[in-house]
Amino acid sequence: MIDPGLNLSVSAQCWLLSLARSTYYYESTNTESDLNLFLMEEIDRLHLAHLENGSRMMTKILRRRGHEVNRKRVRRLMQLMGLRSMSPQPKTTKAHPDHPKCPYLLRGISVDRPNHVWCSDITYME
Repeated sequence: MIDPGLNLSVSAQCWLLSLARSTYYYESTNTESDLNLFLMEEIDRLHLAHLENGSRMMTKILRRRGHEVNRKRVRRLMQLMGLRSMSPQPKTTKAHPDHPKCPYLLRGISVDRPNHVWCSDITYME
């Protein structure tokens, strides 16, 4: 949108567009290397063939194919491409529908003195 060939200066054009002038001069250096682009194509092919594979399995497969990669690199490239394992993820915070939900009895009570509220742990240990 900014044209340096106009009679209007670049700083004036940036001011009209409500942009910082540094935005006009910014050059992105976040380009991936040729090796990373090749690995991304390989990871994409493998992910389409086996949707259940995560970064650990992708790393093992790529190493078997002769690529020297570590899991951090594979995980970063998978995140960059928006790929995730399609296997079931742990559901640790989902409550069982048959378990009763206990009400929170201290709602609305301000604890402002010692021995006002007590707590105990009833965890059963064998």
